[in-house]
Amino acid sequence: MRISATLYLTDETITPVRLARELEERGFAGLYLPEHTHIPVSRESPYPGGEMPPECARMLSPFVALAQAAAVTSRIGLGTNITLVAQHDPVDLAKQIATLDHLSAGRLTLGIGYGWNREEAADHGVHWPTRRALVRDRMALMRALWSEEPTAYEGEFGRVQASDVHPKPVRAPRARKGGPPLAGPRTLIGGAPGPRLHGEIADFADGWMPVGGSGLGARLGELRGVWAEAGRTPEDLYVAVTAVVPEAGKLEHYEGLGVDEVILQLPARGEAEVLKVLDDFGRYL
Repeated sequence: MRISATLYLTDETITPVRLARELEERGFAGLYLPEHTHIPVSRESPYPGGEMPPECARMLSPFVALAQAAAVTSRIGLGTNITLVAQHDPVDLAKQIATLDHLSAGRLTLGIGYGWNREEAADHGVHWPTRRALVRDRMALMRALWSEEPTAYEGEFGRVQASDVHPKPVRAPRARKGGPPLAGPRTLIGGAPGPRLHGEIADFADGWMPVGGSGLGARLGELRGVWAEAGRTPEDLYVAVTAVVPEAGKLEHYEGLGVDEVILQLPARGEAEVLKVLDDFGRYL
């Protein structure tokens, strides 16, 4: 089981260059970064799990920060947890993702999700009730651009002509039943478990990125059943549990459930404090 790390990386925290180097030197498997473009001051959307951390309004662009991390490392994985796909132009986002994957020699994992902040999404022109369909549509459009041959796409929310576009993501396209191969980097969907999310994961992703919590074993069993019914290969399902605060027995429990990767939560603090936490987390590696 891989052990990685995440934090709300901001203009006030440890830098991505220093953090990436420290993670690689200490033997961590990867670095994952979340995304918010902005937080409207007038907001009615509740933050999942309580009070919103102030760092949400100060986050660095995950793709720019991960590009810096890629430039100073050679081994650790790089990922998003999560990319708010609905808030991006899909042609431009496809280029950013493929470029980062190319420059990091295929080390990118794309965590995607549907978001929680209606006001933020509205500023990007997102109609909230259709955001899930919008994400699915934009992922299909991006995969057309990532295809090995020029491929056109006509969807509900967007279209692209058959185009010459490079670089291509490093990971080979994955076959799936009843649809074109899934091109692009490993893609994990974040979100609360349930039949709808499980179906989406089996349909157009490579796995699940849940936030750690109770009841994970039962939910994983349900997801694996849906995955098998969709004709996907059992060994191809990848599960990365994120925002984990480690404690005695927790990582062993996840490993016993067949979790592939655990992403430990670091504090959104300066260099000295983050390094102290990394010193403590070293015992879990």
